[in-house]
Amino acid sequence: MLFDKPVYILFLALVVALYWRLPWRAQNVLLLAASYFFYGWWDWRFLCLMAGSTVVDYYLALGISRSPTQSRRRTFMVVSLVMNFGFLGIFKYFNFFADSFGALAHGLGFTDVSVAVLRVILPPGISFYTFQAVAYIVDIYRGKMVPARSLLDYALFISLFPHLIAGPIQRPTHLLPQVESPRRLDSTRVFGGLMLIVTGLFRKLVVADNCALIANGVFRGDLGPPTLPLLLIGLYAFAWQIYGDFSGYSDIARGSAQLLGFHFMLNFRQPYLATSLQDFWRRWHISLSTWLRDYLYIPLGGSRRGERRTYLNLMLTMLLGGLWHGANWTFVVWGGIHGSGLAGERWFGGDREASTRGRSPMGRWARRVLVFHFVCFAWLFFRASSLSDVVHWLAGARTLAWSADYAGAAQFLTLFVLPLFLLDLRLERSGEEYPFESVSGSLTATSYWRPVTLAACGLVLLALFAASQPNAFIYFRF
Repeated sequence: MLFDKPVYILFLALVVALYWRLPWRAQNVLLLAASYFFYGWWDWRFLCLMAGSTVVDYYLALGISRSPTQSRRRTFMVVSLVMNFGFLGIFKYFNFFADSFGALAHGLGFTDVSVAVLRVILPPGISFYTFQAVAYIVDIYRGKMVPARSLLDYALFISLFPHLIAGPIQRPTHLLPQVESPRRLDSTRVFGGLMLIVTGLFRKLVVADNCALIANGVFRGDLGPPTLPLLLIGLYAFAWQIYGDFSGYSDIARGSAQLLGFHFMLNFRQPYLATSLQDFWRRWHISLSTWLRDYLYIPLGGSRRGERRTYLNLMLTMLLGGLWHGANWTFVVWGGIHGSGLAGERWFGGDREASTRGRSPMGRWARRVLVFHFVCFAWLFFRASSLSDVVHWLAGARTLAWSADYAGAAQFLTLFVLPLFLLDLRLERSGEEYPFESVSGSLTATSYWRPVTLAACGLVLLALFAASQPNAFIYFRF
């Protein structure tokens, strides 16, 4: 069930309409049933996997909180981590290691080795709900929170459908208390939810899907063999495609949650306006970058054990962050590029975001352009299906030839990138999370029809300018 399809809009409308007619506990029962229906829509066979791990984690968390000794608490936590990361490793990375083993065997002359029969199917959203479950167990072990009061509440925290497939990854200390407390209908949240959904659909259908037409055409070879100008067009297109795609998904997820009385954390904050790589990772996929910081980088020692260990921790964090995105060496290299960039930035003076605030606008824009192009270069590895594809494109980048087809592609790309770029500039200047956030506080229950009308008009505009060829959300793969 895709967020940008009519069936999801119908599903959401039915759930919201019934939800606000029920008392609090019945609301949680409805949401849990709706969330499992939503997940089962993708593949009902994986419902048992998610439900089973949810039940086990719930009781392990109770065991941690009730254990009289530290060693027993640690044992319960280790069991949970082994189970969760074990499932994630088997389903997400088994094919990766099996293919690597097959390639090694073929390279050694064992041509009769086949791993095709060993391939497994990746359950939707397993990376996201696994990280959420791990955060819950670790926070209880650290004493930052108490376990959920009921299995139903914990199951809803894990499976709440707006964030289930592709995040944002919700912190247990933020979302679980909302699950365990009554929600109330708030016209301000309704308006915000509708605006987030409309802007999310705009980012996805108008920006990302149209940029995908260019990116796919370039990397498929439709515009000719690789050249430097063509590579730049393809990378620019993919950069705005993945940004519009994932930020659009996050906005729709956050908007859907707000219609139900929940608040999800902000996941993107104008990342292509970053003035350093550290600043970029404070703005891009915030729920993942902060998770990696709090549950990987800091436990590894962070920056507390000297400069050399800090660089090592940065590199390990980004390498594992890259591997989290997919079972391919291209993602590992992508993480390594960002890890090297962060380490190099620290070596040459650290994050200078604060020091650039007093500098000229031209200096800030120069840093933004530099960071954007570094990120775009790394996107080449993220977009490529193999390292040989990267080598193919980098070899072609030595050619500076220009074609008339490039101009048409660049103009088409600018037409759909510019609105999102201008929107980001406005949000950066105003500090808002979505357009017209500042006026949402003036809404009352009697003026509820106004945001509905505004959302309806926005959907009409989306229908007029949406790309003709639909593209699945990129992060559904992860």
